[in-house]
Amino acid sequence: MNKREFLKSAAAVSSFALLPNAAWAFQSGKRLRTAHIGVGNMGGEDLKAISSHKSVDVVALCDVDSINLAKAHKLHPGARVFFDYRTMLDEMGENIDAVIVSTPDHTHAPASLKAMQMNKPVYCQKPLTHYVEESREMMKVAKEKNLVTQMGIQVHSFYDYRLATLLIQSGIIGKVHTVRAWSPKSWGYNGEAPEGEDPVPAQLDWNLWLGTSKERPYKDGYYHPGNWRKLLDYGCGTLGDMGVHIFDTPYNALNLDVPMTVKNECREPNGFGYPENNTVTYEFPGTEYTAKNLKWVWYDGPGMPPEHEDLILPGGKGSASKKQQKDESVKDKISLDAGMAGAGELPDQGAMFIGKKGRLLLPHFMQLPKKIVKGKYVDISKEIAEVSKANNLGEPIRNYESEGPKHYHQFIDACLGKGQTTAPFSYAGRLTETILLGVIAGRFPNQTLHWDAESAKFAENEANQYLGGDYRDF
Repeated sequence: MNKREFLKSAAAVSSFALLPNAAWAFQSGKRLRTAHIGVGNMGGEDLKAISSHKSVDVVALCDVDSINLAKAHKLHPGARVFFDYRTMLDEMGENIDAVIVSTPDHTHAPASLKAMQMNKPVYCQKPLTHYVEESREMMKVAKEKNLVTQMGIQVHSFYDYRLATLLIQSGIIGKVHTVRAWSPKSWGYNGEAPEGEDPVPAQLDWNLWLGTSKERPYKDGYYHPGNWRKLLDYGCGTLGDMGVHIFDTPYNALNLDVPMTVKNECREPNGFGYPENNTVTYEFPGTEYTAKNLKWVWYDGPGMPPEHEDLILPGGKGSASKKQQKDESVKDKISLDAGMAGAGELPDQGAMFIGKKGRLLLPHFMQLPKKIVKGKYVDISKEIAEVSKANNLGEPIRNYESEGPKHYHQFIDACLGKGQTTAPFSYAGRLTETILLGVIAGRFPNQTLHWDAESAKFAENEANQYLGGDYRDF
């Protein structure tokens, strides 16, 4: 099926049975029956976190890998198991209250939209979609059906990120004119596409793994289970992986929409894998928290970020080792001295806000933000205390086991009519679109692309072909 035909079908179905969140929650009762699409690796973590909610009953499990499926079924023996999410939704639709999508990126939209067509709330892993057109359609359907939705960016609900958002919005460094964010991870591949094919492992349904993407012979070590993020047809590179997490807080704090321009400095495209190093520069229209325009620079890959005056810390510069990062986290936990710990070295991953009244460093993750003015750390313990008290943040938490499930439980509670999600598709779709525009810019190295948010098109017509793609019948 052509992708546009699929999206048109989704839009048609979305015009029926529109129920408000509260009405849906009342109908579903006091417990939530969940179906999980993808239960290996991150899908296994999602299953663990969702099922830890006291009001959840896991009723269906789906995975294209029988080993993953068997492990998950051992934990939830009462659930029915499936290889094909379409079969699961068709057979169990009336017995499912919410759907969790934890598949490779290229399957996010096809699986989520089918569930949404059936009026099911959806929790979908990041990035929300593989294509911009899909992201826009998922926002549209979620709005028309008034569905509870949440994108899987768990750190969105962590203490330090919520704190940083509130500090920025309080004006702690004034209007922000630049953000620099980075990760040295490399979900890229600069080599050639593999030749030949290998036998498909007995536990894997390769056709279902490919899903709507084009036909391709299986090659061991390139796709399933772990390297698909590196490849154009399935993942979104480092920008679509770590970038979503690290972009999230500045994007949310500054109340940004999609950018006006984007430029990616990287190698020439090879038609198979993403570049191993990317420097992506965005220009955003201003908001109440920024200068007239905002410049945003993202760095990923080995050796990133490069040295830059915006990233010089008191006492030194450069990237911290994992041991240094861990030591800083421990110091934060022990002293919580308003972000004075960790002088000299940049955290391994993070973001720097540059404003008119100084800079705010936000390490990734589970470390307090740190304010820098004229080359020195500034004590912000008073500001942290005031913001925390005013917003009921409580004390800083440094325990991933307790923090991790919060984002998931927020989704479950919203489905049951208790509160709202903080990363619904209305937000997640815009964030994902921003990310994907940077990914597309990697196909046009060193060229500035101009984005029209209203028409959802580039001024450079040759780039528009990458906003979507055809869906294979499978």
